[in-house]
Amino acid sequence: LPRMSSCLPKLATAVLSHRLRALFILTISFVFFASVMFHWRTGEDTEGQLYSLTTQSRCEQFFPCLANPTDGGPPPSPGNVFFVETSEQTNPSYLFTCSVESAARTHPGTRVVVLMKGLANGNASLPNHWAFLLLSCFPNVEIRPLDLAELFSGTPLAKWYLQSEHQKEPYFLPVLSDACRITIMWKFGGIYLDTDFIVLKNLKNLTNALGMQSQNVLNGAFLSFTPKHEFMELCMQDFVDNYNGWIWAHQGPELLTRVFKKWCSIRNIQDNMSCKGVRALSPEAVYPIRWEDWKKLFEAISSSELHKLLKNTYAVHVWNKLSHGTRLEITSQAFLAQLYSQFCPATYAKMKKDS
Repeated sequence: LPRMSSCLPKLATAVLSHRLRALFILTISFVFFASVMFHWRTGEDTEGQLYSLTTQSRCEQFFPCLANPTDGGPPPSPGNVFFVETSEQTNPSYLFTCSVESAARTHPGTRVVVLMKGLANGNASLPNHWAFLLLSCFPNVEIRPLDLAELFSGTPLAKWYLQSEHQKEPYFLPVLSDACRITIMWKFGGIYLDTDFIVLKNLKNLTNALGMQSQNVLNGAFLSFTPKHEFMELCMQDFVDNYNGWIWAHQGPELLTRVFKKWCSIRNIQDNMSCKGVRALSPEAVYPIRWEDWKKLFEAISSSELHKLLKNTYAVHVWNKLSHGTRLEITSQAFLAQLYSQFCPATYAKMKKDS
């Protein structure tokens, strides 16, 4: 018993020592675990922040000195602005990008939809091209595949599109574009623009309207109509009934001109530029430079002359079919250079950088 009693203090000391050691180990483990959790959470937050900064940096390369176009503004509303690319190309030009940018800036509360035949259906990712990166910085721009069979379904043009012999015609791509625009206007309504327009003002108040390119000829590079409008329905029917893909502009400006004359029962458009709810806009509205005078786009013009010329203009058609091969000195006072500078500044900055 005395021997046993002498062992008790030693046993108590050993147990206490083990308890202290266990407590120390538990404390160290807790601190380590808390530290790991803290750093993991911090790393998670940092990763999200870096992603955000990367996205912001991507847009800042195009908007270094400008307000970020993704900041503020109302959410997009119905009444889309449409652009269409009927070729297989997926490398937008400066002018193409400027057209979409200028439309997005002048219509911040409206969806600007770019339909491209060259984009594969079901593929969510866009080609790695600077134009797509730039345009993705605008929250109201949507770039989508163009499904032609789906677009023409339920319209008089569905049967026409399925006839493969038309693809052998010399002007098939322009004719296909003509078919797309009138179908889009009938099915969805909104605003259609060719990809060689620079938009200066909001176009939403130009409803059921198209522009005159010359004294007695209408052009479909700009169209603005409400959905299922009878005028667009007549255009689709005329497209099929009077089809001739071998004559330039027969399915485009000439089609719109002959339908408008029938619509208003007139021989000369200038005799009656508005009837039954459809307006023919004067050339200065969207075609201030006539196609015959396209070289003026590359000539210098003073700021006062520019202001005077564009006073009653909503958009400028650049006539890319004629002008695309002409070199533009982007830093000059050329009419077109000034339009780029004022109405698509992000594209303009990219052009300056590349030059």
